[in-house]
Amino acid sequence: MRERQTHRDRLRAQEFEAFVAGAGGRLLHTATLLTAEPAAPVGANVRAQRLLCAALARTYAEWDGLRGEDPYDRTRQELAVRFARESRRHRRPLGGVLDRLAPLERLVLVLRLYEEVGEDRTAALLGLPADRVRAVCDRSIAVLRSGARGALGTAP
Repeated sequence: MRERQTHRDRLRAQEFEAFVAGAGGRLLHTATLLTAEPAAPVGANVRAQRLLCAALARTYAEWDGLRGEDPYDRTRQELAVRFARESRRHRRPLGGVLDRLAPLERLVLVLRLYEEVGEDRTAALLGLPADRVRAVCDRSIAVLRSGARGALGTAP
């Protein structure tokens, strides 16, 4: 009996390691976008790494209970929920591309545009009406566009 449990634990760990090897880079980039940390220097995105580590730990803890559910979706959902819960820690400008956006704006923009999560699914995930998600996304894009025009020295 114990031998069977050990084999199952090893198999679970191997499956999870394969998942992290395949999806870890994209998930780290998502976390980096959420925290608005610069990704360029190695180790510059410490908060993003911590956020991802906590989300992956939760996914691993629930690995056996996924039952056909996509582990990437589960981890992305956990990233979003953790970021939303801890967003007050992510208010300081850090020099990232999205640092001018409020945490909710960043979260909606990353889910909608980078992760390509549908509007209705994003709304359900965040507990917001779909029209609010649409408005936040549109406002976030407008803020980023106005900043890009200003940086290029052109009139808005």
